[in-house]
Amino acid sequence: MLNPQPEKTFIRNKAAQVFALLFVTEYLTKWPKFFFDILSVVDLNPRGVDLYLRILMAIDSELVDRDVVHTSEEARRNTLIKDTMREQCIPNLVESWYQILQNYQFTNSEVTCQCLEVVGAYVSWIDLSLIANDRFINMLLGHMSIEVLREEACDCLFEVVNKGMDPVDKMKLVESLCQVLQSAGFFSIDQEEDVDFLARFSKLVNGMGQSLIVSWSKLIKNGDIKNAQEALQAIETKVALMLQLLIHEDDDISSNIIGFCYDYLHILKQLTVLSDQQKANVEAIMLAVMKKLTYDEEYNFENEGEDEAMFVEYRKQLKLLLDRLAQVSPELLLASVRRVFSSTLQNWQTTRFMEVEVAIRLLYMLAEALPVSHGAHFSGDVSKASALQDMMRTLVTSGVSSYQHTSVTLEFFETVVRYEKFFTVEPQHIPCVLMAFLDHRGLRHSSAKVRSRTAYLFSRFVKSLNKQMNPFIEDILNRIQDLLELSPPENGHQSLLSSDDQLFIYETAGVLIVNSEYPAERKQALMRNLLTPLMEKFKILLEKLMLAQDEERQASLADCLNHAVGFASRTSKAFSNKQTVKQCGCSEVYLDCLQTFLPALSCPLQKDILRSGVRTFLHRMIICLEEEVLPFIPSASEHMLKDCEAKDLQEFIPLINQITAKFKIQVSPFLQQMFMPLLHAIFEVLLRPAEENDQSAALEKQMLRRSYFAFLQTVTGSGMSEVIANQGAENVERVLVTVIQGAVEYPDPIAQKTCFIILSKLVELWGGKDGPVGFADFVYKHIVPACFLAPLKQTFDLADAQTVLALSECAVTLKTIHLKREFCQALQQPDAKVFKNYLKVFFQRAKP
Repeated sequence: MLNPQPEKTFIRNKAAQVFALLFVTEYLTKWPKFFFDILSVVDLNPRGVDLYLRILMAIDSELVDRDVVHTSEEARRNTLIKDTMREQCIPNLVESWYQILQNYQFTNSEVTCQCLEVVGAYVSWIDLSLIANDRFINMLLGHMSIEVLREEACDCLFEVVNKGMDPVDKMKLVESLCQVLQSAGFFSIDQEEDVDFLARFSKLVNGMGQSLIVSWSKLIKNGDIKNAQEALQAIETKVALMLQLLIHEDDDISSNIIGFCYDYLHILKQLTVLSDQQKANVEAIMLAVMKKLTYDEEYNFENEGEDEAMFVEYRKQLKLLLDRLAQVSPELLLASVRRVFSSTLQNWQTTRFMEVEVAIRLLYMLAEALPVSHGAHFSGDVSKASALQDMMRTLVTSGVSSYQHTSVTLEFFETVVRYEKFFTVEPQHIPCVLMAFLDHRGLRHSSAKVRSRTAYLFSRFVKSLNKQMNPFIEDILNRIQDLLELSPPENGHQSLLSSDDQLFIYETAGVLIVNSEYPAERKQALMRNLLTPLMEKFKILLEKLMLAQDEERQASLADCLNHAVGFASRTSKAFSNKQTVKQCGCSEVYLDCLQTFLPALSCPLQKDILRSGVRTFLHRMIICLEEEVLPFIPSASEHMLKDCEAKDLQEFIPLINQITAKFKIQVSPFLQQMFMPLLHAIFEVLLRPAEENDQSAALEKQMLRRSYFAFLQTVTGSGMSEVIANQGAENVERVLVTVIQGAVEYPDPIAQKTCFIILSKLVELWGGKDGPVGFADFVYKHIVPACFLAPLKQTFDLADAQTVLALSECAVTLKTIHLKREFCQALQQPDAKVFKNYLKVFFQRAKP
């Protein structure tokens, strides 16, 4: 304070933090006069006041910051400090704030704004009567008329209004504030040009409106009808102002008042009869929402940035309002949307894009605003069904799908897919909508964004209409032929769809073929026509990859090969099981695909990407071909286990798990054969040294370890524990030791849980006389101690849900052991001292 030049802001903030930490530590015990000492030093000098206010904000942050998670001890301490402050010094602090506001309101706006921020922060936890009195409120209202102070004054009044208090007192406080603000001209929104201030003011009005609604709810609950009626009247008088702010062209101002609108509609929903004025208010809110949903001219559809993202979020808030409007008066909402929709689509050629888009958007939004089960919008309530049917008919016959703006085009496709049940009622419109999907309006649109979204929506449309597609199948397959082409890197031309989009087109083609009413021979021929070009291209590209020298070219060829496998895999999504594949006569086609794709596993180049694609295809074929896929598995596994990294193994193990769980005893010989090679590959990767701080390598090893234990769990859980038992005594012991290590040594509760499940299952299966030689001894020496050692570990955190599950499995393991008489007898022997010591230490630790 004595320096000629003020300290830099960050220094002052750090000093304030230090004082705040000192205060929290010493106030209750060694420095009860903290505030009085600070006040005596600052002596209301501007530099001192600045530091004082920063200290107060830092203290508030330490005591009540809602973004900080405090321990229970810190929370107790903070409560005690606040209670002590309320008793000892809060009135003095409030008086100091009043003096600061009075002294500096015309001479130092920065200090005054700081002080208003402090008042706003503290008002949530001090006695409100110290602030909500004539003296203070009049000063705050005075600040509302000073341009440099009014935003902070607004925020401060918002905090005062937000403070919890008796509903009648709150109503009186809000009403007195409103009267003063209204007479001072603040309700004349049209004359205010400062949008930053209006954004704060709309937040204040929102707070006042919501506070009155909370008061009304409490009074209704308490049965105080007279005061509740007064509160409702007070709410109604704010609706005109609310509507002015809601419809303001600045979305921030509008967004800040949505909470009040939403809660007001909730009140109307609870009233049995609405007055004419309330009905008019509902209609006004409805029109405001429809207007505010409209895009600005400046909205950048091709390169959406922060402003566009904010408008999308704002639209979500408006959608919630629309849903609430539907709850209050579904008939009125439907009638209003129908009116806007019909008048707009009548003249869509001469109407601006944003108005056409919002008209279709409103129809789209009705589906969720007027909920039904299973999308049955066109049955049941006749007036609603006919209104929606009429609008959908207009949408698909008006020609609006040709509108030259991406937002309108996308909204058209989104809406026809959302109301796909319309086409079961009026199937005559299916051909024109299919053409829109297939031509320059959809999959061949000039915008990549439209093409991409349409590919997904087209897939949904075809799947949902299923049997209605029969007359159009061959035509569709012919028209999408060029979109199915695999584009090798040397083609040099950019295909219309990305490979991700093509996945949807392949899936659509598969669904059309499988769900058709054609005989099996025709289905098989169509599926072969679909997949043969992929297989032929695959063989050529694989040969090219084997010869490619340039690494970049190798990568692009491998990518293309991976896409080919992915496309074939995606067509199989149309089948639910082997039965449906057989009925369609498609088993041979997929077996041919398998034989075509599997040689890629022996390619020494770009192993990761090729293995990944083939692995995914095998997963699908296990579902589609079942045991017919088994002859291919040993050779595929052998290739996938060569030169593998942690990630390869981690992705390979789920495939083996799927086979084991599905085929069980059928794959026992294969499992016997590949069990130890798989384990050797896993152990080799896990034992590889890695840099101490390499988090990525550590995580990969942790995930691999989990996959390894999941594999053992699958083997034991599928009734194939003999696969492990037949690996020779040394290997069996090695496997069991790794499971004990997983249960006790690694601080990974997910792995621990799996390990205890394995141990419990093995005890259950091998605990009798037929178990492997030496297993009973292993249980006694290793498994029982593990059940006590794991919870004794400091890393065993019972506050963690996964750890609790691990402990539960640990208990199950002990229980399983207890039920086996042989182990109970073993524990009676004199050399069971070790176990008894574990038990003693365990209960000592468990006692607290």
